[in-house]
Parts: sequence; C-alpha cells; structure tokens
Amino acid sequence: MVSISDNASFSSSNRSPAPKFANSFTTRIFSDVAGDITITVDGESFLLHKFPLVSRSGKIGKMVADGKDSNISKLELLNFPGGPQTFELAMKFCYGMNFEITAANVAPLRCAAEYLEMTEDYREENLVARTEVYLNEVVVLSIEKSVEALCSCETLPPIAEEVGIPNRCVEAIAMNACKEQLVSGLSRLECDGESTELKSGCLDWWIEDLSVLRIDYYQKVIRAMERIGVRPDSIVESLMHYAQASLKGIGKCQIWNPARMKPNPGMAENDQKTIVEILLNLLPTEKSSSVPLSFLFGMLRMAIMVEATIACRLELERRIAFRLEMVSLDDLLIPSLRTGDSLFDVDTVHRILVNFLQRIEDEENEERENESDGLGYLGHDSLLKVGRLIDTYLAEIAPDPYLSLQKFIAMIEILPDYARVIDDGIYRAIDIYLKAHPMLSDHECKKLCKFIDCQKLSQEASNHAAQNERLPVQMAVRVLYFEQLRLKNALCGSSGDGFLSQKISSGVPSAAMSPRDNYASLRRENRELKLEISRMRVRLSELEKEQMIMKRGMMDKSGNGKTFLTSLSKGIGRMAIFSGPAGGKRQKSGRKSRGPDGKTGRSRRYSVS
Repeated sequence: MVSISDNASFSSSNRSPAPKFANSFTTRIFSDVAGDITITVDGESFLLHKFPLVSRSGKIGKMVADGKDSNISKLELLNFPGGPQTFELAMKFCYGMNFEITAANVAPLRCAAEYLEMTEDYREENLVARTEVYLNEVVVLSIEKSVEALCSCETLPPIAEEVGIPNRCVEAIAMNACKEQLVSGLSRLECDGESTELKSGCLDWWIEDLSVLRIDYYQKVIRAMERIGVRPDSIVESLMHYAQASLKGIGKCQIWNPARMKPNPGMAENDQKTIVEILLNLLPTEKSSSVPLSFLFGMLRMAIMVEATIACRLELERRIAFRLEMVSLDDLLIPSLRTGDSLFDVDTVHRILVNFLQRIEDEENEERENESDGLGYLGHDSLLKVGRLIDTYLAEIAPDPYLSLQKFIAMIEILPDYARVIDDGIYRAIDIYLKAHPMLSDHECKKLCKFIDCQKLSQEASNHAAQNERLPVQMAVRVLYFEQLRLKNALCGSSGDGFLSQKISSGVPSAAMSPRDNYASLRRENRELKLEISRMRVRLSELEKEQMIMKRGMMDKSGNGKTFLTSLSKGIGRMAIFSGPAGGKRQKSGRKSRGPDGKTGRSRRYSVS
C-alpha cells in the first residue's frame, strides 16, 4: 500500500510477504526466501527477487531478458534519479509495502518510475500513474507543495525536465500566486484601516516561500508570474526578499578594509554574481512599479563587490539617476574597493550624475517639442535638489586624503551654474578639501577656487571667506569687493531693480536669431531671472535678520526705540528691493515672528570644519 500526505492511499494487488529492508551491503527483502538478484545503485547493493520487480518494471525485465545467462543475478543501475533512497521507495512499491508519497519525494519517485519504465503497460496503477495523480491532485493546487517539489528537482538528472515536473511546478506557482492576488484585493480592503505591518503580513504570504528556490528556478517562476499578470509591486517585493535571503554577508570583509585586498574569488562568490545579474534582469521595467532606492543602491554595492558585468552596473546607475532627487547622502557614500583608490567610489556617483543630467536634458527637449512655454518646468526643481545633495556629498568626501584633485573638480564642474542658488555648499566643500590637502600648489588652489561665485555667497559665507587664510589672496579680494558692492547697492536700493531691468532688456529676442534659438534664449533668461529672484529673497531675509538684531540691541541699551540706529534699520526695512505687496507681507511676517519676550530666533552660524 502506498499512501499520500493527505491521508489518501493507493492500494496494490497481489501483495507479497512483508519484505525487510536493512542498510547493509546486500539487503535481504524476505527473511524466509533467499533473494535471487542483487541490484547496485550508486555503490549500494540491494538483494531482491526478480518476480515482483520484473512484473512492474519494464527496464529491469529487459535487463534480465537481455542477459547472456538467464540466471543473471547482478544488475547495476547508473545515474538513478534520487539515489538509493528513492530506489528503496520504488522497491517498496514493487513489493506492496506501505510508504507515504509527499511533495518532497514525488518528483524523485516520478523520475524513478520513468527510469524503471513502471508504466501501465506492465501493471495497472503502476508507479507512474500513482505519482502523476499526486502531482495533479495535490502538488499543483498549492504554492507551498509546488515549491517543495520544485526544490527536490534541483538534484535530479535531466530526466526531470523530460518528464516536465519543473515546468508544471513553475506554472502552478505562478497561477496560484495570481489567484492569491485576486483574493488579496479583498484583504487589502479589510486591512485598509490597519497598520502597515499587518497589511504586509496579510498580503503576498507566498513571497517568503520562493526564497528557498535555486536562482534558475526562481527566474522561471518570476517570468511566469509576469506573463500571467501578477502585480509588479508583488514581484519587486519578492525580488527584495530573495536578495536579502541569498546575498547575506557576501563581501563584508572587503568593506572599509585598510589593506584594500580582495580574497580569491570562489564558487560562492561566483554564485553571488549570477544571482545579482539575474535579479537585476528580473526587475520590472514599468514606470508604475517603484523599486525602492535603498534596494537599488544595495544591489549596486553588491554588483561592485562581486564584479558583475558592466551592463549590470550601468543599468542600476541608470535606474538610480532617474530618481536622483530623492536620494539621501548615505546612499551616495559607496565604498571603493579598488587598491590605491579613494575611500569612496566617486566614479560611480559621477556616472549617476551624468545620467541624471541627460534625463533632465531629454525632459527639456520633450517639453520643447510639445511647444510648452517652459515657465512651469519641473526639472529645474529636481536640479536644485540634486545640486544641494552633491554639495553635501562633496563636503563629506573632501577630507579623504586619497581623493585626487581631478576627481574632485570633475564632480564640481559637471553641474551647471543654475543648479545652485547660492554657493555656500560648494564653498564649504572646497574649504574642507583645502584643509585636508595642505600640499596643493597655488596654481591648484586657484584652479579649485575659480568654481566659487563670490556674488552667490551668503553674508555669513562671505564673512568667513574674507578671513580664510586657506583661500588665495585674489579670492579674498574678490569677496571683499563684492561685499562692498552689495552693501552699496543695498543702501541705494537699486540692486533688485537694476538687475531685473538688465535681465529683461538682455532677454529680448533678436531678429537675426532663429525661432528655436529665441526659445532657448528666453528659457535661459527665464531661468536666470528665477535664480536671481531666489538669491534676492535670501538677501532680503539676511537684511531683515540684521535689522531685528540691531533694533533689539539698541532697545536693550537705551530702552528707547527712536534712536538713530533704529531709524536707520527702519529705513533699510523700507528699501524697495521687492516693490508691491509681496515685500510688505514678508516684512510683516518677519516682525510677527518674535516670541513673547520680543526676541527673534537667532540664525544658524555658518561653520566650516
């Protein structure tokens, strides 16, 4: 009798006396009847009887019949599916012994039955039919059992593919996952008012089951899911879980290793490389599926460590660049594993930035083709965010003594001028680099400092730069000059109007220019005007802060608000940098920002480490 895991059973006719199995060199089946044939499987011998075997196995019957001697007593089965353990179960079936068919042994048994030719041609309800019934009625109806059966196929010879067990399991997993997706629609509604943890727990429970599959079978499952129509978000979640389960701990000894030495690549690392490349190819390409940036950066770090293909790394960099404005500083701090290189992988970040700028340019060209006026161009906001991010990144990597001047400058000059409203961030990064690299020549210092626009420095940064001994003398002179010019314009109240009139007059299209050139010129002038307005708002905020500080100081000293300096501060506050109601509202809100004690919040001090 053969039973299956759900307590159903298959009965066999013509039961023989109970055989006895033992783990010895020759296994005696009957204790009272001597065996007449010895079958060797993978070095282990079984002492059996010809009649029950020949009556069910076509292969053994042919081997006995083809023997030169009709009394052949020894046979050897090469490359037997499942090894001696599966052969023992098949022999139990031939002798009518009880054993259980489970999801773990049904695939080896099905292959063994195919190998031994245990078909209906020799006996009804033979092993081939019994295993097929279990596969069709039990395994393919459950994701868990299908995964278990598919895992058992990993050690089987190619006969498993010929029988078609892996493909059936793959299709069953994908189909059942699609059914679960339909059911999860109701679960999602029920979990709407509950926590995210509970919601994720009641959806896509099968994701964890797939992480035990070998990567080639896992790839087939994901492709089948995409073909059937499983949600891309569920596929992404499964890919993330599989990566966390399969890529654990790889290359940890290589990160921040002072010796910068890589161990000899072994089989495990080669497997990791294959997994990384396959997982990347399985990532959905639909824009509606949002792959978490943390996962993309984790895969990028892993791809660098296992030396994945160039195409693999470039694809990850392209995906990251598409959403670079949402990246955090910690994500960009990718360790460099090359000997003698800087501590951080600056080249990778540089390539990501190139891809981002290309994306901005493509979006701008697309907008131009759609004949948009360009005034609401959203790419500029993304560019400003990335500009602030890169300035912070440069300040973080600047103390690295191994960072070459060439790479540092390449990271600075790749961004266009309009990516920065003010140059405080780039000034801070350059100052830190000069402090960490005191051996730079005067020529190199001048070459580096030329990227700082003194007109785009805030009051605090200008004050710091004027007293900074690490800067070239010409730089300090330029800072002082523009500070005096700024103060003069502020006192005369002509800075804003003069600049605006100049920009507006220079933005008039020329008759000699083509329509496309006119459009590009207007876009450029519009962008410069918006940047200048942002800078003037910063200046106005600084003047308001100085006004409040001066006023509070005079009131504390004399107790009388109508002193000369107070009148002067009021006069500065009335300067027409922004004419119209906008300026008045800003000043009013500045006065209301005082606390109950009449004091305003103190501005953050500008510091350079």
